[in-house]
Amino acid sequence: MAADSTPHLIWNVDEIPTDLRSPILIAAFEGWNDAGEASSTAARYVRDHFEAEHVATIDAEDFFDFTVARPNVCIDDNDARQIVWPSTGIHVARIPGSAHDLVCAIGHEPQLRWRTFVDHLAITAEAFGATMVCTLGALLTDVPHSRPTQVYGGTDDADLARRLDLSPSTYEGPTGIVGVLAAGLRDRGVSTASFWASVPAYVSNVPSPKAALALVERICRVLEVDVPRTDLEIAASAYVRQVTELVAEDDGTMEYVEQLEADFDEETADDPDSLVAEVEDFLRNQPGT
Repeated sequence: MAADSTPHLIWNVDEIPTDLRSPILIAAFEGWNDAGEASSTAARYVRDHFEAEHVATIDAEDFFDFTVARPNVCIDDNDARQIVWPSTGIHVARIPGSAHDLVCAIGHEPQLRWRTFVDHLAITAEAFGATMVCTLGALLTDVPHSRPTQVYGGTDDADLARRLDLSPSTYEGPTGIVGVLAAGLRDRGVSTASFWASVPAYVSNVPSPKAALALVERICRVLEVDVPRTDLEIAASAYVRQVTELVAEDDGTMEYVEQLEADFDEETADDPDSLVAEVEDFLRNQPGT
């Protein structure tokens, strides 16, 4: 890989792994497309389970407005203050018993130079020989916390749609970095799919392990491998219990949630694909679009 074609890609290894087996790249970005931190949590959960190696970082300097995505100050093991800048980390893992190995790209959604950023990710995917890229997202919507998490999966690849039982994408309108990434990879001949999990809008300020669990289950289907999910299952059960207790403290909120439950049950029975419209409305109505 020519360094001048990816000047913001910093490698942490002497040699790029080129012997991966039909690798699949999982990409998740913190920000507006990460409600309840569900998509980034899911990607990190799978990454950490397979003990993926941190092989590269996409430097933040030219891709972020630091007045929007501010760096953090932390104290290291030597009690020295360090600045941690927003960035995108690239991790690689070999998966025993699977036909696919794993590449993870996890970071913040950049504010600037999206096409250049996507070029860096696309060239990275090509360097690893990625046969597919799967992007993750989560959105706030009017769903009850007490019902199964809905996950919408879509793709522009007809063969992939049939194999993974996904809906061909018909969306037209504003998009985020995941949409731009999918288009850039498609132009390079790489298949892409996207999964979006629904998160209750009335608990928007807390992490949703329940939505993260639903996304991990989809990732497992894509990778054709099972990942133990006990920790997430316990956290999801605790999440449902705690939200239920909070809702019960307010009669108005409890009535609202009961109505959401009734609407969910009716819509799921009448139209199991109703989340598709929710995702499209969410994308169209983002600030600044």
